[in-house]
Amino acid sequence: MQYIFEVHLRPGYRAEQYAEAWVRASRLIQRAPGAQGTRLHRKIGDPSKLLAIATWASKQARDAMEETQAQNIADIIESQAEFADIHLIGEFDAPEWEVLPPQ
Repeated sequence: MQYIFEVHLRPGYRAEQYAEAWVRASRLIQRAPGAQGTRLHRKIGDPSKLLAIATWASKQARDAMEETQAQNIADIIESQAEFADIHLIGEFDAPEWEVLPPQ
């Protein structure tokens, strides 16, 4: 499943600063069973908006990580609260199949 959220950086805070915290938290989160990677993207033309995507084996695996989240992960996330607003876009199931155009 994909856990997708948008990050709005407050004026004066750069994407690179947020990314540093994102990497620290992601390294810890990716140790959880079912974690399958994270990605962080900047919006073209507006570097104050980021798209974050975390991939999990299942919603249950992600929820279990949230329930047992270590305090150091919570501290990293909380450290960004004054600099960024985070909005959940949604939780999306992985498709059973996908069609890609030929290259």
